[in-house]
Amino acid sequence: MIGQLNRRLARNRRHMRLRKKVVGSEARPRLAVFRSLHHIYAQVIDDGRGTTLVSASTLDPEVKGTLTGGSGSIVGAKAVGTVIGKRALDKGLKKIVFDRGGQIYHGRIKALAEAAREAGLEF
Repeated sequence: MIGQLNRRLARNRRHMRLRKKVVGSEARPRLAVFRSLHHIYAQVIDDGRGTTLVSASTLDPEVKGTLTGGSGSIVGAKAVGTVIGKRALDKGLKKIVFDRGGQIYHGRIKALAEAAREAGLEF
């Protein structure tokens, strides 16, 4: 239990350290990623107005129908990255800043980011 609390505190510290520098604007909104054990969530946020412009997750019907390897897998993260990229481009958003949420840029986080880049987002 103590180890779990320490991991959570360490992630929160990394996240707060990142958020000091990574700020979304109207010109370059922030792509925020949250990873749970079973799902992955992504939002494109304009921090100036405090609004979510686009969102996607493994719970979306569009993504859920394409998953074969489970929603908490790298396949699910790639599907979410592709959908968030398409939705952002439909809204006219091409350049963004990436907020990995204090997570290590590895595994599902990396797969989502690379899929979003392949879909056309620049960061």
